[in-house]
Amino acid sequence: MRKLYIIGIGSGNPEHITVQAIKALNEVDAFFVLNKGDAKSDLMRLRKEICERYIDEPSYRTVEVVDPQRDPSIASYTLRVEAWHQQRALIYEDLIGNELKEDECGAFLVWGDPSLYDSTLRVIDHIIARGIVHFDHEVIPGITSIQALAARHKITLNGIGESICITTGRQLSPGLVASSENVVVMLDGKCSFREVLDQDVEIYWGAYVGSDKEILLSGKLTEKLEAIEVARSAAREKNGWVMDIYLLRNPSVRRPT
Repeated sequence: MRKLYIIGIGSGNPEHITVQAIKALNEVDAFFVLNKGDAKSDLMRLRKEICERYIDEPSYRTVEVVDPQRDPSIASYTLRVEAWHQQRALIYEDLIGNELKEDECGAFLVWGDPSLYDSTLRVIDHIIARGIVHFDHEVIPGITSIQALAARHKITLNGIGESICITTGRQLSPGLVASSENVVVMLDGKCSFREVLDQDVEIYWGAYVGSDKEILLSGKLTEKLEAIEVARSAAREKNGWVMDIYLLRNPSVRRPT
């Protein structure tokens, strides 16, 4: 039976690759790559560098397809993303069915970890539910941008006995920060931290964390938000894309004793 690996590759540093991931890379016959356009060619370059660095016998092939666009005419965000996933499922199904022989192994290299704010596993579930192409699959975890952010700022994500909330910029609100000790925010294209006006809140922000383009800023949110916005905008203009993440820490939240 065909086999498929979904391999987490970390947040931008080729050395984030685990030993388990390296072993899986060396079993792969075909790597499936979604081309997201010239603006995100760095993401393609990292995947290529990882393969060249860690695969002992480069007999593999790379199969590249264009990533479908989300339909802006669908008003609901959830429905728009679900429709996009269905499009991807058809593309992935075709790749697995037509580009892999019955005894071959394919792989998707996933930024960060496949379990955290990534669509690949949901798309694979769609394919399995359709029942047209049959394959075995295995998930290889990767270092997340959350772990990389904490490591680069030399901090722990939580204090003693504290909780951590992981969310997106779309879901961030002043109320959430007011009631949470530590909030990690991903996928925030609109600098939603601007809505948080609490004077005590601290921010640990990073863009391209772990890569050679890395930018780090930290301090009181009210004092750093302008600098973060300027840095983020400049980085996006220079590179054509930006991938950032941040931790909001609220020391004023009362903790049970």
